[in-house]
Amino acid sequence: MRLWRDAASAGRDDAAYLAEVEPGRWREVSWGEAARAVDELANGLLARGIRRGDAFGIVSRTRLEWTLFDFALALVGGITAPVYPNSSANEAAYLLQHAEVVGGLAEDETQLAKIEALGLAHVLTLADLEGLREQGIAFAREHPEALDAAAAAVDEEDIYTYIYTSGTTGPPKGCMIRHRNYYAMTSSIERVEDLWLGEDVMLLYLPLAHNFGRLMSLWGAYAGFTIAFCPDPYAVAEALPQVRPTLLPSVPRLYEKAHTAITSNLEAASGPRRRLVGWAIGVGRRVSALRQHGRPLPRALALQHRIADRLLYSKVKARFGGRLRIGISGGAPLAKEIGELFHALDILILEGWGLTECTTAATVNRPRNFRFGTVGPAMPGVEVKTEPDGELLIRSETIFAGYLKDEEATEAVLTDDGWLRSGDVGEIDEDGFVTITDRKKDIIVTAGGKNLAPQNIENSLKASRYVSQALVVGDRRPYVTALITLDEVEVAKANGDVDALVQQAVEEVNRNLSRFEQIKRFAVVSREFSAEEGEVTPTLKLKRRVIEERFADEIERLYSS
Repeated sequence: MRLWRDAASAGRDDAAYLAEVEPGRWREVSWGEAARAVDELANGLLARGIRRGDAFGIVSRTRLEWTLFDFALALVGGITAPVYPNSSANEAAYLLQHAEVVGGLAEDETQLAKIEALGLAHVLTLADLEGLREQGIAFAREHPEALDAAAAAVDEEDIYTYIYTSGTTGPPKGCMIRHRNYYAMTSSIERVEDLWLGEDVMLLYLPLAHNFGRLMSLWGAYAGFTIAFCPDPYAVAEALPQVRPTLLPSVPRLYEKAHTAITSNLEAASGPRRRLVGWAIGVGRRVSALRQHGRPLPRALALQHRIADRLLYSKVKARFGGRLRIGISGGAPLAKEIGELFHALDILILEGWGLTECTTAATVNRPRNFRFGTVGPAMPGVEVKTEPDGELLIRSETIFAGYLKDEEATEAVLTDDGWLRSGDVGEIDEDGFVTITDRKKDIIVTAGGKNLAPQNIENSLKASRYVSQALVVGDRRPYVTALITLDEVEVAKANGDVDALVQQAVEEVNRNLSRFEQIKRFAVVSREFSAEEGEVTPTLKLKRRVIEERFADEIERLYSS
């Protein structure tokens, strides 16, 4: 609540937001206009009887209206309970009933159908918000002090939102995030040097029901830069040259697809162009190595880099709008090779790590202090340590208040002295950089007693232009196998034997693995793992148990005969 009040009263002149009113046409929304909308919506909520502690659901894609309604709820002390727009009606009902919401805001008729049957006291669509604002204007005339009184009653220890975990190992759990947790999180980001500038423009397509996307919307208000909301994740490629962002937060999948397209085009070059591409990437890799160690560029290399930029890098950067300063990757692991290649092309992607229970981020690489393959050092004000079994623990002011209606699960992740058990296994080097090796529950123990981290192998497989997804199998099995899905476009371009192409990718990965980690057999499955089938989370993490059950026959054939 305080975060928005500070943002609205800062007297900023630049546009607060860019809202896409129709494909390709963006409307600037000033800080003053946004502040009026939030106040009117908040008064409208008061007129409807929404008060401190009332939970209210939002089922919508990433829209400006989502964020403004969220801030309005915070002003009156309400609790936002967001639902992913691609959730089924049953999933939406489970979350909203578990959160005991008094009302729900749906984006459109499709989303409305998911909540109408719940019998909520207040049901709205985005089309109804104008009417809610009119209610608020009338209410404020009759009760001019009501909103200030409601806002003053909100305590920093009050719950601001319930964010439900993606449920990779069971039903989603509602993380109770306090007002002070998000304020501490955004103020921690402010202390990361050079991560943001006042003139930045962020393209935000991440779902606001996820803690990563939600934090980005709050960070924009806290820091004062402009956010452009892109409701359709499949339209990001078209939005990039229109918005020309300087900041691009994303899950790894976007960067993986871009990496595939770039490597495909580079590999297709021949003759003099191929030699030029090889030279430019070689220059980029030398520059990258120096920058990673904070060393200045020799004059000759700097000149070569400027030439390579004109000839190659600028063409790649144009795909991202031409002025991208920093890409931010989170939500799932990013393959080291991808970060390295992008940096060789003069595009910096900073990977971070965290979880909903610590209000999003615990570590992040810095613009001037980064190492690919790591998730960076701890955020300012955050402590990270490892247990003897390798599990990473986190302690900070951003740690959540616990799981809604689940004290047992809360006690399982919070220690008596305030540390949060992350469930991730990793290492911390002497400079404080954290490397995530796997999820604690995902570690595979082979029949021979060898422990291995499947995510590392899967990321290496996905670095191949022909592989879109990979699931490594081998727990209590005699050897390691993999289920692989194909990038159909790249396979079609290659016009070769599919099994041979995948076999080559597997062999390249195996060369860098210990013998017990190597993939002995693989199966190419007929379709991608999807959220619609319940096989991946909204941030595209694989639900291993679900996939293994769904493709049990294919897995058993890999271990037969």
